[in-house]
This record gives sequence, C-alpha cells and structure tokens, in this order.
Amino acid sequence: MATSTLRRAARGAIASVTAATAIVMGAGTASAELSPTQLRSTTDNYLFSQSLSQFQQTRAARPYASQLDWSSDGCSNSPDNPFGFNFVRACYRHDFGYRNYKRQGRFTESTRLSIDNKFKSDLYTICGTHWGCRRTADVYYSAVRQFGNS
Repeated sequence: MATSTLRRAARGAIASVTAATAIVMGAGTASAELSPTQLRSTTDNYLFSQSLSQFQQTRAARPYASQLDWSSDGCSNSPDNPFGFNFVRACYRHDFGYRNYKRQGRFTESTRLSIDNKFKSDLYTICGTHWGCRRTADVYYSAVRQFGNS
C-alpha cells in the first residue's frame, strides 16, 4: 500500500517537473504558431522574466523559430570578451530583444530603453561584484544607448 502511494507521488512529481520545464523552455520546439498576443507575451517573458542562464537554455532550444528571431552577431563591433569578461550571453539577449521588438512593430524609444536596461542588468549579473568588469559593462551600456538605434 505504501509503495503504490510513493509511486503515485513520484509520478506526480515527475509530471510536475516535466510541465514546469516545458513552460520555462517555451514548450520546446513548438509546432503550433503563437497568436500575436501570445508572441508578444512569450517574447517579453524570454527577454525580461527569465534569468540569463534560463534565457541561454531557451535560446539553445530555439522555440517558435518560425516566429522569433534567434540570430545574433554577438556584441556587434565590440569584443565579446573584453579583458576576459564574457559578455556575449548578454549580447545574445540584447540582440533578441532588438530584433524581435522590431519584427513585432514594438520597437520605440521607450522599449529600446527597457531592452538596454536589461542588457546592463545582464552585464552586471555576469560581472558580479568585480569593479573593473562593471566599469567595462558601463562602457558597453553607454555604447548601446548612443549607437544602438542606428
């Protein structure tokens, strides 16, 4: 009797973890297209709600690839690893934000500021408390604020 209760509990836990993973990952390589409202919501979730490491996992899975632009040129004309600080993951999410907001017709000065601020937050996440890294991140942030819309 106790064994069957444990099996049911284990199956329930596995099902819960599987469902949660599907939600976080955007249901893998989803075959159904998202409505415009769902697409905006999904984009915002990937861009603003996921941690940087969660975003990297989602990016690797490339869900909704027919509707979302996952391409990136890294940190554009700046080094991906200035002074050994690996900024490329933050640049991937920044590119995702710019490209998809433009594609969805939502790229305004206000949304650009939000995307750029997320970029700075991601850079600071990468840097932790390292002073030199944060000052380098400040330079990258200033560059996207000045040149990111061109």
